[in-house]
Amino acid sequence: MLRVEDLSVSYGSVQALEGVYLEVAQSGVLHGIIGPNGAGKSTLMDAITGRRKPSRGRVFVDGIDITDRSVAWRRRAGMSRSFQRTSIFPGMTVLAQLELVASKLGEKNLDEVIDAFELRPSLYEMADNIAYGDQRRIDIALAMLGQPVLMLLDEPAAGLSTTETIALFEHLEKLVRLRGVTALVVEHDVDAVFRFCNAVTALDLGRLILTDTPSTVRKDPRVVSAYLGSVA
Repeated sequence: MLRVEDLSVSYGSVQALEGVYLEVAQSGVLHGIIGPNGAGKSTLMDAITGRRKPSRGRVFVDGIDITDRSVAWRRRAGMSRSFQRTSIFPGMTVLAQLELVASKLGEKNLDEVIDAFELRPSLYEMADNIAYGDQRRIDIALAMLGQPVLMLLDEPAAGLSTTETIALFEHLEKLVRLRGVTALVVEHDVDAVFRFCNAVTALDLGRLILTDTPSTVRKDPRVVSAYLGSVA
């Protein structure tokens, strides 16, 4: 579904990513990306979605080389993205913005998304009047509309409590499997990553440490030294 080959990104003299390889073979899975601040996680997401041009390497989605494609082309082709800060429309009701985006992207089953994220109780509320955890669910629901084949979620649980994080990942896991979407998730809540993700990639200083099952990554001494020892 997703293949990244020898991906490198530099910001002037700073090498943010260096020779990263990543492969997500299956659809309908959650794939976690972890690492300390400055590891290159968001840069990797930007390079995959076309917001940052790599200095070297290629990106393939479903076997198609999309390295030189625009952000808009990638969205139309089934790639969506959510960011660390919510991207909802605060001056609209929850339902109005869901319907707006659904109509633009040709979503055929809006009710499925609404129910999977348990948004029905707040449909007629103004988005800026509801709880922050609900706003995060709306943000991801908007990214899910239009039947994307690949979602990239940058810290979807940022600012949420442990209980809210677990609930969010439960909703996400359910809809990813239901719709057969591949979701790449950058997240600092490592407990949620190891609990809900099918595979995990660990980065440090722009380089790949390893990609493996959650249990293997969690025990790897290089990951513990670079990241987990500081957040355990």
